[in-house]
Amino acid sequence: MAARLFNAVAAGLAVSLRVTPNAARARIDGIAAEADGTEFLKVAVTATPEDGKANAAVIKLLAKEWRLPKTSLSIASGARARRKTLVIAGDVRELETKLIGWLKLHEAA
Repeated sequence: MAARLFNAVAAGLAVSLRVTPNAARARIDGIAAEADGTEFLKVAVTATPEDGKANAAVIKLLAKEWRLPKTSLSIASGARARRKTLVIAGDVRELETKLIGWLKLHEAA
């Protein structure tokens, strides 16, 4: 599962997202898959999708949840779309270990 959700890239680790702006509350809704099996993390934020506000809210939410510095997260593609690729700068192995551990913790909940 995590192998498709997280992918190693030159800068670190890429994470596939589907973002819902204007939500009632900011939250991470788990993992979903497209018809072709491509997995993504569902994220909802209260910010509007204008002037990069929703993207900034996504970065803030995920950085807090994953306990990473906001400066290490960036939107690599899909800045104006619901489907986005987030890149986390850093050591791929350390990041994968951290995020897979986070996933296991949240799947059990």
